[in-house]
Amino acid sequence: MLHIDPFMNNLFALASDEDTEVRKNVCRALVMLLEVRLDRLIPHMQNIIEYILLRTQDGDEAVALEACEFWLTLAEQSICKDILAPHLPRLIPILIKGMKYSEIDIILLKGDVEEDEMIPDNEQDIKPRFHKSKTHAQQHSFEDEEGDSASDYGMDDDDALSDWNLRKCSAAALDMLANVFRDELMPVLLPILKETLFSTDWEVKESGILVLGAIAEGVTFGFDSGCVNAMSMHLPELVPYLIDCLSEKKALVRSITCWTLSRYSHWVINQPHHLYFQRLMQELLRRILDSNKRVQEAACSAFATLEEEACTELVPYLPNILETLVYAFSKYQHKNLLILYDAIGTLADSVGHHLNKEEHIAILMPPLIAKWNSLKDEDKDLFPLLECLSSVATALQSGFLPYSEPVFQRCVSLTQKTLEQIMASNANPEIEPPDKDFMIVALDLLSGLAEGLEGHISQHVANSNIMVLLYQCMQDKMPEVRQSSFALLGDLTKACFELVKPCINDFLPILSQNLNPEFISVCNNATWAIGEISIQMGKSGKIGPAMESFIPEVLTQLTEIINRPNTPKTLLENTAITIGRLGLVCPAAVAPMLPQFIRQWCTSLRNIRDNEEKDSAFRGICAMIAINPSGVVQDFIFFCDAVASWQNPKPNLKEMFAKILHGFKNQVGEEQWQPFSAQFPPPLRQRLAMQYNL
Repeated sequence: MLHIDPFMNNLFALASDEDTEVRKNVCRALVMLLEVRLDRLIPHMQNIIEYILLRTQDGDEAVALEACEFWLTLAEQSICKDILAPHLPRLIPILIKGMKYSEIDIILLKGDVEEDEMIPDNEQDIKPRFHKSKTHAQQHSFEDEEGDSASDYGMDDDDALSDWNLRKCSAAALDMLANVFRDELMPVLLPILKETLFSTDWEVKESGILVLGAIAEGVTFGFDSGCVNAMSMHLPELVPYLIDCLSEKKALVRSITCWTLSRYSHWVINQPHHLYFQRLMQELLRRILDSNKRVQEAACSAFATLEEEACTELVPYLPNILETLVYAFSKYQHKNLLILYDAIGTLADSVGHHLNKEEHIAILMPPLIAKWNSLKDEDKDLFPLLECLSSVATALQSGFLPYSEPVFQRCVSLTQKTLEQIMASNANPEIEPPDKDFMIVALDLLSGLAEGLEGHISQHVANSNIMVLLYQCMQDKMPEVRQSSFALLGDLTKACFELVKPCINDFLPILSQNLNPEFISVCNNATWAIGEISIQMGKSGKIGPAMESFIPEVLTQLTEIINRPNTPKTLLENTAITIGRLGLVCPAAVAPMLPQFIRQWCTSLRNIRDNEEKDSAFRGICAMIAINPSGVVQDFIFFCDAVASWQNPKPNLKEMFAKILHGFKNQVGEEQWQPFSAQFPPPLRQRLAMQYNL
């Protein structure tokens, strides 16, 4: 940093060097400087942009890739729009040209092999799958947290091309720029799109379809990102064209079209179904049964995205969907089978209990159970199958009962076997430690069973040693094991508390030790489990000394978590719900702490849709306010706002709200109430007047 000026002068002097390694490193240095010393680059920015435009077209792909990174980094800087706007007419065509498959790519991707479904997969090509442990989140937030937006730009999973390359980098840069420039990009893009999409050269056409997908990010109308607003007028023409492209002769065109259409699925779902949705669904189902493995994979992934968007709107089409997915079982090679499990699990998550019909179960369960029986305990293909079955069990509810016993027993046995292997490897360093993922996935499937079967699971739990195993898992060193253990504890607490209750005194201290926000997901699930236990304790009428002595210790920790800056939304919501539930069960113990958490509590829960958890939490807060009304005075406006977030509270809860609101108004008197309520935003004032006559 001390020598930044001479360094930059010498860097610029090297810019025209003949050696490709030098040019590549000049580009890399400029990208780094853009990240750390933008201020020094600004005076030279016009020359740098000219240079990078040239290098992005370099004959050597490694140089072009380093140069292309510059646009990705620049798109993240606040100055991007002002600096880059004049250069868009030159930059956009260069990026689009970089998105075309090179001849080498096509050879590596076997792009000329159209039908390969009978060729067994090369096991080296199958990437290891990592199981994502179960997190208990509010399913009904108004503003769902951003999903993982990592996108592979419709690319192949092949090791041949899974490395970062010029095509992916160009597509990523175009995606980022679409979010910066939005509609301003369209005058440059449209003529190029017309030219590429209707090209007779399939590689050019394929790159045009990739462009359409790359600019679609944020196609949700409310979020105003990507090029959607200017794009939306062209979508009624483009979407049918893309659906036609699903039948193209070239497999690489069919596969990229699946991906691009998945990026517009939100728009498709929001149009009348007969216009695009029905046809898109039919064509994607056909592509799921394509004779090319890459197309099968792309279609399965695209269909999973469509399922997430459409949710229960898929219900009328379930027989056709299930028959297609089940037929794919007999058709798919190893790698795509793993993706198929994901599509089935997502379907179950999306349609929920609508799957619980005899005719659906008769189609879906036999092949899943056949796979389940054919896999050995040490086969890692169990992971995606267990994840899939967990979603299916939750959706089928009592419909899963006939299949539940062998599944339950095997999960318990997988957990026990892993714990025994852990003990053996701890005792003898020469024994290799086991893969704990087997245990984590088994615990998550048991969670799915408990959630789906509810009270019916108690017969299985009573005849097993799962409570003993759960106690061990809750103390494991690995955070993911603890995370899944607490999720299972919460689900068993809801389903069969009478079997959990004898172990509560052992479980509570462990839950308390895990209220550490450094491990967000562990902390989240432990918090949620505490809330579920407290509700069940309350129902049983006797809190018990263990719970009473446990509350002050836990409450201090939960109050710290809710007041921490930058706590993730899911953890804030679960913490607020659990504080409310503890207050419902032991209002006298929790009420004195009201002033320390009430403001954060109200802001955390105002964005959750009405549901049972929110209901119990708000009843708890009302019980606390009744004991300690002065604890809410300073932040009463936040309480009013949280109450107004309810769409439809149950009559007796609404009565509690009215009592507190009018009690406060009467307490301060009309003279003080008027200026106080004048601070309310107009929508809040209207809502309280309408709902509570305030």
